Amino acid sequence: MIEMYQHNYKGRLIAVEGLDGSGKSTQIYLLKRWLELEGYKVFFTEWNSSLLVKSATKKGKKRKLLTPTTFSLIHCTDFADRYERQIWPLLCAGYIVLADRYIFTAFARDSTRGCDPLWIRNLYSFATLPDISFFFQVDPQMAINRILDGRPVLKYHEAGMDLNLHPDPYESFRIFQGRINQAYTQMIDEFSFTVVDASQTVSTQQKYVRKIVQGKIDLPGFKLKTRSGK
Repeated sequence: MIEMYQHNYKGRLIAVEGLDGSGKSTQIYLLKRWLELEGYKVFFTEWNSSLLVKSATKKGKKRKLLTPTTFSLIHCTDFADRYERQIWPLLCAGYIVLADRYIFTAFARDSTRGCDPLWIRNLYSFATLPDISFFFQVDPQMAINRILDGRPVLKYHEAGMDLNLHPDPYESFRIFQGRINQAYTQMIDEFSFTVVDASQTVSTQQKYVRKIVQGKIDLPGFKLKTRSGK
């Protein structure tokens, strides 16, 4: 078993996880805006957003060149770049770092694609565990309906078509998301996820998220200093 470590930096790390369509991105954006308006030091990062890796990822997906292993490695490279340039330095500098998806996304997706779970965890063993890991739990069909309402055409890898689950992209997407949801569910206790009922209203979820953050993080210690130094 690979042991993940908990950091002792000045900052705090909050991650959100969940299926596509669970509403996690909306919730972390609302949390970010609230913390900013309250005057706290906040930094936001999201999955698969490193400029260093972006072009390679795009080319690999477009040409359908990515095997499960290369898919996993290229996403880990993306994460490692953001971790070393953004996440770790800002945690050391005393910021509240908000991550829209974190290492658990890789644990869920890559294992679903057939990569060995222990190999994946070893790959990401350089990364600290978050101080709070929110898991937005929702019925997979509800999440799928939300995605399809706003996106009539599914992307090849998004639908899991590379796994040959089903010739129909929508059915493939349903199977793929169901398996990812199972992988997330199995991690709830292991990584002490704070589970949020993502079927509730946006405002109800946000109130709960803020309550958890206020209870687990000493927010006044992260206030931005004014010009007077107060």
